[in-house]
Amino acid sequence: MTIGILGSGNVGGTLGTRWARAGHHVIFGSRDPESGEMQSLVARATRPDGRPSRAGTFREAGEAEVLLVALPWMATRAVLESFDGLIDKVLIDATNPVVPDLSGLEIGTSSSAAEDVAGWALGAKVVKAFNTVGYNIMADPAFGADRPVMLYCGDHADAKQIVRPLIADLGFDPVDAGPLRQARLLEPFALLWISLAYQQGLGREIGFKLLRR
Repeated sequence: MTIGILGSGNVGGTLGTRWARAGHHVIFGSRDPESGEMQSLVARATRPDGRPSRAGTFREAGEAEVLLVALPWMATRAVLESFDGLIDKVLIDATNPVVPDLSGLEIGTSSSAAEDVAGWALGAKVVKAFNTVGYNIMADPAFGADRPVMLYCGDHADAKQIVRPLIADLGFDPVDAGPLRQARLLEPFALLWISLAYQQGLGREIGFKLLRR
């Protein structure tokens, strides 16, 4: 599968690298795809056949089958609205609308970043995922015999069927949390991870598990 990555920071770089190493074709979108930083990233994101990923413009990344949005929240709207339209594109929204000091959210429980993203990415099939743990857990989700849960939500069943195995590819337990409006719960849940890691002193090497019986 071809996956376009909008945002080459910690989250986008980590997920793109891991998907490439799982055998997917990854295109990292950037305002400056020829920069040394981007070339270093694509060299690390090597597929099992030894071929590196590639860097391109945001528009080139948007031509992939699946698009991951891992941009800083304040930059997200402008980038998505720069596309002419993303009709039927499967778009994974990994953003969190946190305020700069990580003390809260710019958008509360009456709406969500994911719903805004769906409005800006015209025609896309948005799935909220990869927003409830830190990038270090995305890089290595191994907790012995346990797998941390990765909750996701969206309004399109076919899009969720595509995203679910992409979550499982990385070693998470994928759990469908329902329609896209459930992002109103998943985004504050991300704030819980942040507060436990930092304010409560548990550190970043933590995840959540869903127990079933």
